[in-house]
Amino acid sequence: MKFYHTALLALVGAALLAAEPILALDKDVLTVVKYAEVISLDPQDITDTPSEDLNRKIYEGLVDFNMSLDVVPKLAKSWEISEDRLTWTFKLREGVTFHSGAPFNAEAVKVNFDRILNGRYKRTSLYQPIIKEVRVVDEYTVAFDLKQPFGPFLNNLAHTAGLILDPSYVKDPKKNAKIKRQPSGTGPFKFEEWEPGDYVKMSAFEDYWQGKPKLKGLIYKFAPEPSTRAMLVETGEAHVGQSIDTNDVERLKTRDDVEMRIFPNITVYTLVVNTSDAILGDVRVRQALSHSVDRQGICDKILHGNAVPAYSIISPMINCAAGQNNMIAYDPELSKKLLAEAGWDKIGKDGIRTNAEGKRLSVELWTSSKSAIIPEAYIGFARAVGMEIKLQTMDWATLNSRIELPEEKNKAQIFMMGWSPSTGDADWVYRPLLASWLVPPMGQNQSFYRNEIVDQGIKDGMRESDNALRKAAYEKIEEQLIADQPRIPIYSIKNLYAVRKEVKNLDIYPINFVMVNHLTYVE
Repeated sequence: MKFYHTALLALVGAALLAAEPILALDKDVLTVVKYAEVISLDPQDITDTPSEDLNRKIYEGLVDFNMSLDVVPKLAKSWEISEDRLTWTFKLREGVTFHSGAPFNAEAVKVNFDRILNGRYKRTSLYQPIIKEVRVVDEYTVAFDLKQPFGPFLNNLAHTAGLILDPSYVKDPKKNAKIKRQPSGTGPFKFEEWEPGDYVKMSAFEDYWQGKPKLKGLIYKFAPEPSTRAMLVETGEAHVGQSIDTNDVERLKTRDDVEMRIFPNITVYTLVVNTSDAILGDVRVRQALSHSVDRQGICDKILHGNAVPAYSIISPMINCAAGQNNMIAYDPELSKKLLAEAGWDKIGKDGIRTNAEGKRLSVELWTSSKSAIIPEAYIGFARAVGMEIKLQTMDWATLNSRIELPEEKNKAQIFMMGWSPSTGDADWVYRPLLASWLVPPMGQNQSFYRNEIVDQGIKDGMRESDNALRKAAYEKIEEQLIADQPRIPIYSIKNLYAVRKEVKNLDIYPINFVMVNHLTYVE
């Protein structure tokens, strides 16, 4: 999720946003305007929330989430667990077909998981350490044999990577290579067209197993400027606007034709710090940076109360979340002391610290946000304690490609990032972001953080089935993270959606997915 704002756009937007709707939308085609373009329509090979959101309209998994993030049946109607908790057996729905007409069955499930387990896709790490084998028991029964008991197994299946692709596409090398742009699933909407930088268009899948969708189609438009997203909803050019700028919320609340939906979000925004960097490898510098940030001030003054401070990289809404009691105090004086202890004890005429060799305490902050408001806040907090932060802005695709480079090629020092665990479970925060074996390009431990206590806590949390024991393992991780600060938690912004009031049966999950389904319609 990104925040964008410029003075010019704000002025232009203010004039436009007061206008009456200028374009009557086709009420049979729902238009959702998102903050970023999707990257791929291959759910096994994506790591970004915008892509996950859209993929869930085309594909479905064996299980899914409800609004409370509980796991519920989807393409599987029931399941059983063996006494040793090493085998999960699923009974599948009959009469389900893919958009191509291919049948959904146990073989389709096996083909999909064999594909993701082969190690060629970005989400392999979600399943490869867990699943030993997937077996076809009969046409509508499939069994998963695990390498070890794994507490959050159902949550992992509910992740976007567990969505089931059309086996006729997977088995065909040419079609398999094109899935990211030419998908086929069992979901309520079929892919039609992707205009890069503008929109993705989908049409209703009339043979959908839960019934013909009430909508004829669905369009996801891309608009990185939040003022544009608000404008498109207010002028009637979009039905739903995602990630509305906090500056627009109060005005939108006054409109009779728009509903502001505001509710908690599981996404936690952090400053990801490269712990292998020459400067930031010193834990005292990372601690100093963390204590320099006024989290409450950001939430109250910049985000207008539409966010809450974060003191952990995991939201308390997540299953088995731990460690929300360890406050990271806003303490600039402590920051100064820590920096001096780290050898940055000389202060230049411009207020920036240097070390004994005369090197300046200067680092780069990367962001894909077109707004400088929050980055400038970080820059100001750091400068107040003698640390220089230089801002480098790039588009999301470029940032993503740079932070995924292996350690020897990775030039990132600090970058802004939000993490929304799409399994709804703590494992999918700690493991991908902190496990020493999942540094890029193998995973998303982009801080290149390695700690034996944290690794052991991750393994214990994976193996245990009792949630109390899992939380105890994660508490040990949290204690270490407070000390090491490889990812500095800052805030969790609330979900801020503008939805035109004629839209009915539309849910928005805390994972930040717009759940358009076969019952969604526009009056």
